[in-house]
Amino acid sequence: MSRIVTFTTDFGTADGYVGEIKGVVLTHAPDATIVDVTHDIPPQDVDYARLTVSRFWRRFPPGTVHLVVVDPGVGSPRAALAVASDDRFLVGPDNGVLSAALLIPNARAVTLRVPDDASATFHGRDVFAPAAAALARGEQITALGSPADTPITYRTPEPVARDGGVIEGEVIAIDRFGNAITNLSAEQAGVVMVGHRSMRVRRTYADVAVGEALAVVGSGGAIEISIRNDSAAKAFHLSRGDKVILRADS
Repeated sequence: MSRIVTFTTDFGTADGYVGEIKGVVLTHAPDATIVDVTHDIPPQDVDYARLTVSRFWRRFPPGTVHLVVVDPGVGSPRAALAVASDDRFLVGPDNGVLSAALLIPNARAVTLRVPDDASATFHGRDVFAPAAAALARGEQITALGSPADTPITYRTPEPVARDGGVIEGEVIAIDRFGNAITNLSAEQAGVVMVGHRSMRVRRTYADVAVGEALAVVGSGGAIEISIRNDSAAKAFHLSRGDKVILRADS
């Protein structure tokens, strides 16, 4: 059996950490197809990783194994998990990074065994990679550990409806282009306000001039605060948690 194994980490590519994990996976599952999703998650940013995983994990075919290592609590009592959800598998720390899969009805999770000789600072190599390889070989998830009854899950905050057709949301992530991604979705035309600035929801970036601010519905369905060909986050000093208002057209 040959399965896809994806990698999502905050390791970057300057050091050999990613190579070590790949070596372990391919040693134990030499027929696996490895796909690098990203190694540029901001260091220790579990919530950004959670949002990243939520975008892609079901875009891969059934049977795919997603290895996710953003693990600031490595070596602590936090559990290590393998998850089976919607005909796919995920392996990573029990810190909320696997929430998107765990929140699916009928998802199953097991607590992985940590070998006595595992490095206290590199469970990616010594715990998660062997588990991912086992799943890629077709081993049953139940053979990897004991049931995890209460794994940690986080949800993206829901926007709040206010009086007068106003919906209050917040910035939940900043992407590499400097777009401020919000928890608002645009089911109707409207105006987005952040701080003292307001901008109409547009269909594409090209609907405004270069350097002009706009709100746009991104590919994930969320409203983003953007500047064409520039960083809205830098220009407007935006960060995660900042309030954003959507006012519907009257």
